[in-house]
Amino acid sequence: MKIALLTDAWLPQVNGVVTTLLELVRELEGVGHEVQVVHPGLFTTRSCPGYAGIDLAVRPGRLVAKMLDDMQPDAIHLATEGPLGWAGRSHCLRRGLAFTTAFHTKFPEILHAALRVPLSWGYALFRHFHRPSCGVMVPTHGVLQMLEQRGFRNLRPWTHGVDTQAFPFQGAACPSPLTGALAHPVSLYVGRISYEKNIEAFLQLDMPGTKVVCGVGPLEARFKAKYPQVRWLGILDRAALAQVYAAADVFVFPSRSETFGLVMLEAMACGTPVAAFPVDGPMEVLGAHLGRVPRGGVLHDNLLTASQQALAIPRSEARSRAMDFTWTQAAQLFQQYLVPARSVPVTGCATVTKSVTSLSSGR
Repeated sequence: MKIALLTDAWLPQVNGVVTTLLELVRELEGVGHEVQVVHPGLFTTRSCPGYAGIDLAVRPGRLVAKMLDDMQPDAIHLATEGPLGWAGRSHCLRRGLAFTTAFHTKFPEILHAALRVPLSWGYALFRHFHRPSCGVMVPTHGVLQMLEQRGFRNLRPWTHGVDTQAFPFQGAACPSPLTGALAHPVSLYVGRISYEKNIEAFLQLDMPGTKVVCGVGPLEARFKAKYPQVRWLGILDRAALAQVYAAADVFVFPSRSETFGLVMLEAMACGTPVAAFPVDGPMEVLGAHLGRVPRGGVLHDNLLTASQQALAIPRSEARSRAMDFTWTQAAQLFQQYLVPARSVPVTGCATVTKSVTSLSSGR
């Protein structure tokens, strides 16, 4: 099967969406599918306002249309709601092509936090974007329910995974060559240093030991100046990041608006337990979304309490929970939700989803 994947998030960006799509492409190609990625690097770009390091395609409509016409894909997936996603959506609607989409990021919350754009406006725009989609893939049950309440339709639950070989288990926190000896407990945050991540809730914690931050973002300079006692490591490659995860006693995840949070799984794969608020992403990752007892970490409305209690979670429990998530399973679900681009008009999405099994065998 030939799959066209349109995404505004791609290398050299470093974030959970890029990681998810890279792993997805690797898995799909590994079982014989051809995936052609349409990404910003193929276009003239400009920096996203307020988000240094994220480049967006400039007026990509004509080139996207030509690429899709030339590809003649069996299935089309619009992974993001940026310029490339909108260009792909417009082309599919003009040509009467069916397509799927994904809701990876709560951008309405980001727009609200950064620019004070009302949430209702942001979700109205996103609801419009996803309305003609034959399947909107959503990473957690909590986000799916929230979107349903906001009037989104054709939602599909789509889990994510973790590479447990790239992030190997360590039975005890062990020093990293990148940091040297640190005062314990070592509390770690990994992610963008940006508005929606609520990182200051972590930086302000009155925890003993050492706080470590891996990542960059628009608030980096401000927080580095305000919290000089924190160890700031910037962006690390996967091997170095695994060492830092393994050096930590607790992974603190302060975001209240995350749709999933792959970094939690990476930390848990290395044996580092998670402390987080009881919100959508952490609840799904720790298995608390169905009323079950969390595994691999602690959820609490008080982040300090969660961090202190997480120190008592066995590292083996964190690793065991991470093993429940595989990229193979995520790719199989993705493939299951794809729709034939040309079998029926876009308005026939209910019919399309029933015939998806016709795409499941590779070409």
